Amino acid sequence: MPRDTTSGAGLAPVAERVDELNARYRHHGATAVLERALTDAQVGRVAMVSSFGAESVVLLHLVSVVDKTTPVLFIDTHMLFPETLAYQAEVADKLGLTDIRRITAEPGKLAFEDPDNTLHQFSTDACCALRKTEPLERALNGYDAWITGRKRYQGATRAAVEFFEAEGDTRIKINPLAHWGREDLEDYMINNRLPRHPLVSQGYPSIGCAPCTSPVKPGEDPRAGRWRGSDKTECGIHFINGKAVRGPVTKENAA
Repeated sequence: MPRDTTSGAGLAPVAERVDELNARYRHHGATAVLERALTDAQVGRVAMVSSFGAESVVLLHLVSVVDKTTPVLFIDTHMLFPETLAYQAEVADKLGLTDIRRITAEPGKLAFEDPDNTLHQFSTDACCALRKTEPLERALNGYDAWITGRKRYQGATRAAVEFFEAEGDTRIKINPLAHWGREDLEDYMINNRLPRHPLVSQGYPSIGCAPCTSPVKPGEDPRAGRWRGSDKTECGIHFINGKAVRGPVTKENAA
């Protein structure tokens, strides 16, 4: 069945559709959720967003099996590890993904707001907004939903992630791997002989921009190496109850 590419015009409100979708697919597995998300008229036009990070290859492989033409938005902040850029090209080629879209900040805005590439030293939130959040929001214009690799085990801000989430009143977020654990990912990568991000073996279980990512010690939270030494745990492209989240879940952003 071909993927639905109709616009979201005429669809019910996002929160209403999310409740209905979660009820309908609550007992489905990741592949079934993904297959239906790409064809369900209540979801609308869908793109995948991928960092091509430590665990990204699992969801990318699932998408490639269901529909290799699915648009994949890759945010290149111009501060990624060289290993990530090489890995992105390797994975896209191996999986035969035909619509990889490299998303970057507007050159003029980047030159004005971060001319010497030091903004992250003074405000990681401002840097993430400039290089990730704003470019992604532009890229998602025209889409009714986007696929992410968010999983419950990844930390407190993701502990209650469902298959479908409302991103404010704007669009739906689809999390096919919400209920997967680290062992599930490991088994899937082994069984499907998927290439590993080269930095994983060097102690990076979660990989973002090079200046803000450090190795993780045994026993630490997998995301402990992201923005180490600060309360920041998310870059701001994800929302809880319609609010961008960059730090730990609080009463204010969880209410």
